Amino acid sequence: MLYHLHEFQRAMLSPLVYWSEANARILSEPGSWLSHVPGANRLAAGYELMYRLGKDYEKPQFDIRSVTAHGHEVPIVEYKVLRKPFCNLVRFKRFADDPSTIADLKDDPVVLLVAPLSGHHSTLLRDTVRTLLADHKVYVTDWIDARMVPTAEGAFHLDDYVAYIQEFIRHIGAARLHLVSVCQPTVPVLAAVSLMAAAGEETPLSMTMMGGPIDARRSPTRVNDLASTRSLAWFEGNLIHFVPGNYPGRGRRVYPGFLQHAGFIAMNPQRHFMSHWDFYEDLLKDDLEDADSHRRFYDEYNAVLDMPAEYYLDTIRVVFKEHALPEGTWAVRGSRVAPEAIRDTALLTIEGELDDISGAGQTRAALDLCRGVPATRKGHLLAEGAGHYGIFSGRRWRERIYPEVRAFIRAHAMR
Repeated sequence: MLYHLHEFQRAMLSPLVYWSEANARILSEPGSWLSHVPGANRLAAGYELMYRLGKDYEKPQFDIRSVTAHGHEVPIVEYKVLRKPFCNLVRFKRFADDPSTIADLKDDPVVLLVAPLSGHHSTLLRDTVRTLLADHKVYVTDWIDARMVPTAEGAFHLDDYVAYIQEFIRHIGAARLHLVSVCQPTVPVLAAVSLMAAAGEETPLSMTMMGGPIDARRSPTRVNDLASTRSLAWFEGNLIHFVPGNYPGRGRRVYPGFLQHAGFIAMNPQRHFMSHWDFYEDLLKDDLEDADSHRRFYDEYNAVLDMPAEYYLDTIRVVFKEHALPEGTWAVRGSRVAPEAIRDTALLTIEGELDDISGAGQTRAALDLCRGVPATRKGHLLAEGAGHYGIFSGRRWRERIYPEVRAFIRAHAMR
């Protein structure tokens, strides 16, 4: 019912939202005589703020058209390699005409970047993808909004997530592959590789795990506290709702994106309030650069997707309540997840000093669990001054963290 009420409210407010957008344009466009009326800039700023607070934010595009690789500007073509009901495997293909550049690109390592299915779209990792493309062949998991998946496709559990990762690894080829997982997928990625190793399958050359809850008992954050103090029935009763009839996934049980977004904002409401106030003042001062920066950030931050209810509840239970991975009690489709079975995959863990989502030590726990990996093939990086998003996006990622990731991948480019 809550989802239906949300859709009703959205429909009722849409005329006001579009009216605000139109007024903001009329009062700010240089060619409009109304823009020269005294106080027009203040009115335009107010209308645009109202519009941005009320508008729907659709899934952004990666929009990576070219990158500089090996000293050459090379075009990028994005296309889907595999299509699954809940996820597409996307490749960012680099092209070149120069024979020497082609030779350099051909020898670059292959990376599968596993994006989180935890509220935001995979495009949140745009900066990660763009940076990796300079030195790697890049594939990305592009998760699909659950409200867009018909119920005929069935449910999607955490076990299915693990199976997807295994299928993607096999499709690309483990013998030449390096895995990079950010936040939530560190757990299913470790499970997928563990199960493949235990079954005698070839595993990827390396895994880089960034800011994930491998062992959520270490340095628990507010996110961990909520998951551990509320019962599973509370999560199901308060956060799980049915998709309304105006979407392809009508009738599917989901954790709605608008509720997740409310949770993101509630974690630091003062910061978001001040950010919007600063945006309003930037518009008044005609500071277009800072205003555009605000728009770009919130176009991404406010674009959220619905998560399948089964997957979300499985994650709460397995990762945050039972701590099944570090306890050694997690079984995926009848097979126990045994990280100690991994022997041929190098492992790098990365944590942010100021990470308020995955606390210090939670990701590093993977090094202890993967006892079969020699110490010479393990590494850990603590990014000083970096928060959760800073370890995979922004200046710290590009200038301090990525060089370490690149060097680790190059050092383990062979068995």
